[in-house]
Amino acid sequence: MTKPISRPGFNPACRDCPRLAKFLDAVRAEHPAYYARPVAAFGPRRAQLLVVGLAPGMHGANRTGRPFTGDHAGILLYATLHKFGFASRPSSKGRDDGLKLLGCRVTNAVKCLPPQNKPRRDELRRCNRFLTVEIATVGPRAVLALGGVAHRAVLMALGLAPARWPFAHGAVHELSEGAAGIRLFDSYHCSRYNTQTKRLTVSAFEAVIGDVALFLRAPR
Repeated sequence: MTKPISRPGFNPACRDCPRLAKFLDAVRAEHPAYYARPVAAFGPRRAQLLVVGLAPGMHGANRTGRPFTGDHAGILLYATLHKFGFASRPSSKGRDDGLKLLGCRVTNAVKCLPPQNKPRRDELRRCNRFLTVEIATVGPRAVLALGGVAHRAVLMALGLAPARWPFAHGAVHELSEGAAGIRLFDSYHCSRYNTQTKRLTVSAFEAVIGDVALFLRAPR
């Protein structure tokens, strides 16, 4: 089993955002069996691809303790990662299911469950230091941002102005300034809302991760 990574940078006991800490306390009281703590990244310590989502889902990562595990958003993500060789199996059931990520690591811009799945700007800024350390430690050649919030969080972590690299599904950005040549790929988030409304289709999501795979496996 590939275990969540809690160091360096990430603090599983972090309570730096009062609103989020209070909300997690309430969720833990209502659902004693839930993980209900800051959720660590999942995957190897060094990886060519870093996937960045928004935040843990109430009945997904907040319940299971693994990013994109146990809710609708993870179904498409892990199936597609498996299809393109980034995961050992097509589904993520729980932290002890034996799933391994291959040259890929998955994390979130905000590590704690936010009310209504909407972190505030100050919470994004405060949590961004963990993403900065993750990118520096993992050393990815490619970063896949799932949604506009994750896209902006990646740029913030790298000290880059978001206005210069606008978010758009399928967009590809060469981040050469202060980012060690990282290529940023954008996709709509694989949430239930986006997939059920057809804002994001399976083929559109597969096209983005297929482009990531082609980039990473092409001769340098």
